[in-house]
Amino acid sequence: QVQLVESGGGLVQAGGSLRLSCAASGNIISIIVMKWYRQAPGKQRELVASINNGGSTNYADFVKGRFTISRDNAKNTVYLQMNSLEPEDTAVYYCNALVIPIGRIPSGYWGQGTQVTVSS
Repeated sequence: QVQLVESGGGLVQAGGSLRLSCAASGNIISIIVMKWYRQAPGKQRELVASINNGGSTNYADFVKGRFTISRDNAKNTVYLQMNSLEPEDTAVYYCNALVIPIGRIPSGYWGQGTQVTVSS
C-alpha cells in the first residue's frame, strides 16, 4: 500500500509564503512523477506543477515565477515553495504521484489535501 501525506498548509497574508511537503511511503520501487494540484471552492481541480524523477519541472502559467517545485528522491518527498501568495491561490492543495509499487504496475496515488488560505 502506498500513502501520500501532505503538510505545510495554513493561513497567510497576501504577499506571504508557504512551503508544502508531500511524503510518499509504502512498498515503492520508484516514483516516476510527482505533481501538485489545487481545488478552490466551486472550481475544478487544476494542475499547479509537476516534477519527474529526472528533475524536469512544469508549471501552470498562473504560478510561474512565484512557485517552485522540488523533490528529494531519497526521501520520496516533493515540495512546493509558494511565494508572493495571492488570495486567488486559496484552495485545497493535493499531492499526486505516479508510483511503481513492489510487485504491481505503475499507479497513481493522491494525498488527502492540505488547505491553503491567503487573506487580502
